[in-house]
Amino acid sequence: MRAAARDGKGLKGIGGLDRKSHPANKQRTNGAGPMNSPLDHKKLLKSATGDWEIVIGMEIHAQVTSQAKLFSGASTAFGGEPNSHVSFIDAAMPGMLPVINEECVRQAIRTGLGLKAKINHRSVFDRKNYFYPDLPQGYQISQYKSPIVGEGEVIVDLPEGERIRVGIERLHLEQDAGKSLHDQHATMSHVDLNRSGVALMEIVSKPDLRSAEEARAYVTKLRTILRYLGTCDGDMEKGNLRADVNVSVRRPGEPLGTRCEIKNVNSIRFIGQAIEAEARRQIGVIEDGGSIEQETRLFDPVKGETRAMRSKEEAHDYRYFPDPDLLPLEFDQAYVDELASQLPELPDAKRARFITEYALSAYDASVLVAERANADYFEAVAKRDDGKSRDGKAAANWVINELFGRLNKEGRAIDASPVSAAQLGGLVDLIGEGAISGKIAKELFEILWNEGGDPRELVEKRGLRQVTDMGAIEAAIDAVIAANQDKAEQAKAKPTLIGWFVGQVMKSTGGKANPQAVNELLRQKLGI
Repeated sequence: MRAAARDGKGLKGIGGLDRKSHPANKQRTNGAGPMNSPLDHKKLLKSATGDWEIVIGMEIHAQVTSQAKLFSGASTAFGGEPNSHVSFIDAAMPGMLPVINEECVRQAIRTGLGLKAKINHRSVFDRKNYFYPDLPQGYQISQYKSPIVGEGEVIVDLPEGERIRVGIERLHLEQDAGKSLHDQHATMSHVDLNRSGVALMEIVSKPDLRSAEEARAYVTKLRTILRYLGTCDGDMEKGNLRADVNVSVRRPGEPLGTRCEIKNVNSIRFIGQAIEAEARRQIGVIEDGGSIEQETRLFDPVKGETRAMRSKEEAHDYRYFPDPDLLPLEFDQAYVDELASQLPELPDAKRARFITEYALSAYDASVLVAERANADYFEAVAKRDDGKSRDGKAAANWVINELFGRLNKEGRAIDASPVSAAQLGGLVDLIGEGAISGKIAKELFEILWNEGGDPRELVEKRGLRQVTDMGAIEAAIDAVIAANQDKAEQAKAKPTLIGWFVGQVMKSTGGKANPQAVNELLRQKLGI
């Protein structure tokens, strides 16, 4: 019995460009596009001997969202008892043959499409040979010369409106290894194979990153794209997204230096710290007259430094060869087109639409689309039940400033918000109608957060409706002026005092007077 792909909608077996040299050993490409500045002096590292440029390439390992592993039916659920999610294939028992999980193939193609990448209709699984205690086969099934996804790109937004284009070299599928446990016994290490065989997408960038800030922003954007697609949950705490960071330094304009790879960095903050620490280390070595050895290193976040792990292996060290138990994976364009037709609206497209459709600033739109659930919530606030739009800017302000601020303060996710999108939309309507002021709206938001209810009914029941009766407002203004004649005289010479009068009137009306009406009438009364 030979391993074969599971049949399904044009799937026969995967496609590929020849593997190019490692990203960190290539010049920054023109493919990075005109949005990338040739040399940003603000991103150079300063030292006693001059400026240095950091060159960064990233290899992101993203766990594929799938209930079963890449070549077996074992569960991928997180948190099981050690070795409870292990099949005979995962444990490398003799005679066990791998069978490709088509869902993992679909997820890889969908990710490639989301990265605007070339989808290869034919690709090959290889054996990558190396020994490690938690790698029971003695090799990893991966892809080398013929990956499922070729070149693509990610557009990354940086502060102050700058955007860079980061090229994607390739995306390939591979098995994850198990986990060695060193804290279970005084003299022995234990092995947990629950992760063994879990499907990973390795996403390799070109060396288009030039600072720790860019690297953090790139990983954040890539994580967002994966979460929108539903191909990886991006949970770095569980190890479902981790990064190998390739770092080298050079004098601006000089050839690339020797790179070092920092393995398995599992937080975006640590990625930035690791890059800066490693770049400084390399600069120090070179300036002291030494040379950089190509090696694999680990980052110690406690000490804020990297340390040597092993010399860096080259491709020939792994003795790659096509896996004899797996046929080449092949599918047709119709299969790709069907998957493409099912893709959701992705962050860049959604951001552009929010800017035009709801008249949002680029910053506000970027904040809202950073997480798909946040974007969906905002759009539910901005759209009425009849399909017409509310004031987009007002909706964005309430979602970003009030809702997100309160959620962050209490450590809640958007799906745990006590205030629903319908409730917040109703609050925005009441402001737009002039039924409540901004101050009352904040009071109403607090009631909704703690007690719930219908915003319109709450306004009526609790007497929160804004006072718009000009007679009542005029009476309140006259009372304040009468009690403060000295300040009324001063206001004629110092018009800024009107703010004080507005505050007094609002206070006397319990914040219910229409602030605009108060301001206009006060100017008339005071002769300003």
